[in-house]
Amino acid sequence: MKIKDSVALVTGANRGLGLAFAQALLAAGARKVYAAARDPASVKQAGVTPIRLDVTNAAEIETKQLGDVTLLINNAGIFRGGAFLTPDGLANVRAEFETNFFGPVQTSLAFAPILKKNGGGAIVNVLSALSWVSLPSSSTYSASKAAAWSMSNGLRNELRGQGTQVLALHVGYMDTDMVRHITAPKSKPADVVRQTLDALEAGRDEILADEISRNVKQGLSAEPGVYLAAR
Repeated sequence: MKIKDSVALVTGANRGLGLAFAQALLAAGARKVYAAARDPASVKQAGVTPIRLDVTNAAEIETKQLGDVTLLINNAGIFRGGAFLTPDGLANVRAEFETNFFGPVQTSLAFAPILKKNGGGAIVNVLSALSWVSLPSSSTYSASKAAAWSMSNGLRNELRGQGTQVLALHVGYMDTDMVRHITAPKSKPADVVRQTLDALEAGRDEILADEISRNVKQGLSAEPGVYLAAR
């Protein structure tokens, strides 16, 4: 996947990692960047094309006539910071699945034929180190990201025949509004984006963008597995 002259659609592009993707794509020579947000007026980045797109609204996704897209970045996500066994646990997991799982499923299904028509292109799914482990304060979020990881692996197999690259991005905490309240080492969004675009151009299927994600991935094969540790 070549970034120069590509046409990208970035969901959740008004702030945080999505904004960093939009900025880096422009700097790398993308021909056009569609910056999607629920409120397009919240997109302030110069040089992009703001569009209204709520990834939880299937009808809205299907009506988007963006036939020149060659790169889809499924970045939009929410973090409720909850556990299952709380009064709002079920509501949290439903909301997180709608945005973090069904959102990228719906956008990928809608744009897969467009990517095929345009030569294959690529999809980037923004996942998390929490795709593999669960913390007491984020177990519902982890479930949604674990499902999105599995979806990414399945989608990669289904789209391989049409030449569409599916890249899964795993990262721990980033310095964004989503986890501003959490005290922990955080990656810079611009650094995560740089690694991701390099991985795209190298034809890779997965990127572990920080030490946390690399350590967690390595710990999956430990005995006992890192996901079994009491927290």
